[in-house]
Amino acid sequence: MMQETIAVARVSVPPTRAGPLRRSFAVALCLSLSFTTTTVAQTVNQRTDSLVVASVQRADSGRKAADSAAPPASPAALPAWFNLIAVNAFVSSAYQYNSNRPATGTSSYRVFDYNDNSFNLDVAEVVVQIAASKPNDAGFRLDIAGGNSIPQVSKSQDQTVAQFDLQQVFASYIAPLGSGLRFDVGKYVTHLGYEVIEGYDGYNDNYSRSILFGYAIPFTHTGVKASYAFTSKVAGMVEVVNGWDLVHDNNHSKSVGAQITLTPVAPLSVLLNWIGGPELANDNHTKRNVFDLVATLKPTSSLTLGVNGDYGSEDGTSRVNPGSDAKWKGIAGYATLALTNKFSVALRGETLHDDGGVRLGTDTKAILSEGTFTPAYKFTDHVVLRAELRYDKANQPILARQATLSNKQTTAGVNFIVAY
Repeated sequence: MMQETIAVARVSVPPTRAGPLRRSFAVALCLSLSFTTTTVAQTVNQRTDSLVVASVQRADSGRKAADSAAPPASPAALPAWFNLIAVNAFVSSAYQYNSNRPATGTSSYRVFDYNDNSFNLDVAEVVVQIAASKPNDAGFRLDIAGGNSIPQVSKSQDQTVAQFDLQQVFASYIAPLGSGLRFDVGKYVTHLGYEVIEGYDGYNDNYSRSILFGYAIPFTHTGVKASYAFTSKVAGMVEVVNGWDLVHDNNHSKSVGAQITLTPVAPLSVLLNWIGGPELANDNHTKRNVFDLVATLKPTSSLTLGVNGDYGSEDGTSRVNPGSDAKWKGIAGYATLALTNKFSVALRGETLHDDGGVRLGTDTKAILSEGTFTPAYKFTDHVVLRAELRYDKANQPILARQATLSNKQTTAGVNFIVAY
């Protein structure tokens, strides 16, 4: 504390002025008055000084006592909700080489890993959230993603910024009804598919994404969904959204989605997904429907098996048979084996039949298949290094090879992940 400085006022007595008296008397009187005045002035000054000093000492003493009695000032307390905020991060970077050496530098029919012979910052993501976990809880989640690969593809169709994406922005509330009826409102990743876009709370066992992930289903939705766990083995979700990968709807109709989650026994989970509605711009009648099945089985602690199946159709949009419905179907199988607590290998095989020539954009009946092998080494729970070898094959030459086309494509790459 800063100490105050108090100036002590000293009173001075004005000098005596003599009047017209006799000299001797005047001298005597002057001497007498001078002595008396000096004595009185000194006495007055001493008493005044004593009183002022005593007053100052008492004041200082009172201040010191008050200061010592007052508790030290404490910083303003943070609101209680501030302690509930969780912040996480995810970074993925990679190098990939395509033996076809496409003249465009772009591998064909790849979702995120499309740059040939290039080091890539696939994504750098920060997630800020307050998780809602029980009835009457409210929360939110914000996923901010940047990079030269994933955000450019996963961003909404009506978003113009290329290397930045608000991948998820939604608010949550769990209503106190039964086990808790959860509502999420905003933009969130789709409920369809075995694979995910990737983030700190979940990344795929393979580096590259499946053909089904990229061409059979959507990435994100903007709208509202309600989720409810009926029992420990059965849960459900319904949603009303703007459509596929749109923040602003491109027509006046909404799409509806649903999910049923079944866990009949602990090692097995089955998800039945659907989404349907008009998806074409300025068209409220041409409906697109996709049915999606995801099943995961973990027979042992080190082995995980998975399967993903999709069937889709869209009214009257076939490019193979104009006027007919466009149809596509595919299946993918997965196996991941943990050889040690740090080293694992993952296999994936799949095929997609684009009967309407719409999803792959070939205007012909196309079949595209692939097989992928991904060994991974986990240095810590937060740091993963993995390699990948992938072979794609089509029923016709639709895969870029130098300045021409081929029906085959082989790629090899390495991927580095940091997640917190």
